[in-house]
Amino acid sequence: MTKLTTRKPLVGNNVSHSMRHTKRRQNLNLQVKTVNGTKVALTNREWRTLNKTDKAA
Repeated sequence: MTKLTTRKPLVGNNVSHSMRHTKRRQNLNLQVKTVNGTKVALTNREWRTLNKTDKAA
């Protein structure tokens, strides 16, 4: 399986009611799909874009 995307997780802060800040990550929505017989890890947005270009052609 290959990772096709170059995007990285977003980094930010969890902010509690008392305004304490702790680090958090927003991970990518990676999906394992088979494209042309090869398993690849794509983000959901990239997968939707591939489907859109397939339908247009």
